[in-house]
Amino acid sequence: LELNNCIYGKYSFLYVSPERLQTDIFMARVTQMPVKLLAVDEAHCISQWGYDFRPEYLKIGELRKLIPHVPVIAVTATATPAVADDIQIQLKFNQPNVYTSSFARENLQYIVLPEENKEQRLLSIIQKTPGSGIVYVRSRYQTQKIAEFLTKNRISATYYHAGLNHEQRSQRQTDWTTGKTRVIAATNAFGMGIDKPDVRFVVHMEPTDTTENYFQEAGRAGRDLQKAFCILLYNAADGREALEKFEQQRTSAEDAHRMMALLHSYYKVADGSGDGITFDFDIQQFASYASLHVNKVYNTVKTLEQQGIITLSENVFIPSKIKFTVNNYTLYEFQVKYPVLADFVKIILRSYGGAFEQYVPINENELAKRMGIAAADVKKGLEKLHQNEILDYQQQKDVPQLTFNFPRGIELIDAKAIDKRASLLLDKLKAVIQYAEQSEKCRQRVLLQYFGEEKTENCGKCDVCIELRKKIVSANEIEYYRGIIQTTLANGPVQIVVLAKQAGIQHQAKLADAIRKLTESGELEIKEGWVYPVTSVK
Repeated sequence: LELNNCIYGKYSFLYVSPERLQTDIFMARVTQMPVKLLAVDEAHCISQWGYDFRPEYLKIGELRKLIPHVPVIAVTATATPAVADDIQIQLKFNQPNVYTSSFARENLQYIVLPEENKEQRLLSIIQKTPGSGIVYVRSRYQTQKIAEFLTKNRISATYYHAGLNHEQRSQRQTDWTTGKTRVIAATNAFGMGIDKPDVRFVVHMEPTDTTENYFQEAGRAGRDLQKAFCILLYNAADGREALEKFEQQRTSAEDAHRMMALLHSYYKVADGSGDGITFDFDIQQFASYASLHVNKVYNTVKTLEQQGIITLSENVFIPSKIKFTVNNYTLYEFQVKYPVLADFVKIILRSYGGAFEQYVPINENELAKRMGIAAADVKKGLEKLHQNEILDYQQQKDVPQLTFNFPRGIELIDAKAIDKRASLLLDKLKAVIQYAEQSEKCRQRVLLQYFGEEKTENCGKCDVCIELRKKIVSANEIEYYRGIIQTTLANGPVQIVVLAKQAGIQHQAKLADAIRKLTESGELEIKEGWVYPVTSVK
């Protein structure tokens, strides 16, 4: 019905997932639509050089053959130059055509804080920084732990991760967005579609896997263009542990083959079958069955998905869907035999077109309004039709869905592509670690240059720039103290205590620092408590 409405001009905009673009009914209808523009959001997903490559995006380029004269725009907030080039290739651009604005956001202050006691430092940051914020962590357990810690310290906080049910996620997001909750501790499941303008701080308790992820998550701060802080709490062990964890979870071709065998066994998929079949995917239960760590399962499954062998839907909410399993004649016979359900079936047919060709999403509450009955009765009616094998009724899901894209027995695993992808992700992780551990270059410049902006200036406000500014002040001041020292030593060596007394107590700390630096540079030497010009030392 929605596709027909697009053909006849009722809708001006149609939002479609990449998966649905590939269906026969969509490809048949799109050629009849007055399409003026094909817009691809999150376009970095189309590139294998991107951090979030999704194979179904590759099919978008094929769609252009059906609407060859329609202009195309691809948009993304996190594309390196290599990704930008690949996007244009995959979308079959006739010529390079890239419009970019600077990745710099002048209101954001990037800070990396070396810290062992991260919880206490986090508490200090929140207590000193007014406004709402996000705390990103790697695990579901940590989200709850951080939220409880903050709550005990009288900070209004909650937690968010993909393991919560739909109602819980929706309510917690609403409470935080409206200001009822000040801080939300979350995994990277939180953020898509979030546009709260007055986020004053985003704190990462550990480094992310990629610079793209860090930039995107940190960038949720300060969208009202007011000052905001993007803080990474980091210690020496973080980088080492991240690299060790990467190697432990790195997917090999052997891992991929084994995972497919485990998935087929777990879901009891017979040889030659499984093409297009979808199952609930509880990763915890499957990991227990496979005797594997959850992260290992997740990474291997994502690798299989990137190769197009399976599809993993991680939507926080998947609506109910139906598909008629009989032809029109059989359906008519059923309505004659069961007149009490005839009107019920007619309303379904009027409400949802295309249900004979493919599964279509439905809304039981909307159907209930149209039929003038309770939503519970709509569900009972659909279950009745399901039991009579008139249609397949799949109720709404709140867990990930795993779909096999090929029958069991067809081996399509590309070992070289797996190795290449692993090397790419390792390089991306190393870039994040380098960002955190370096202390010589402006944080914003490091980020901007990662995304291809070479002509950049120091931001002047990140932790590195602040320290550099302090060193510049010290360099100017040292000339002053060099003069004092040289004057005092004009008549020969002087005891340190005498030199300090002559400088005055208010200068003693800086004088001591100047003596240390001049000693390191070889201009002075200290011997048995006396300060000598180097030329006077015997």
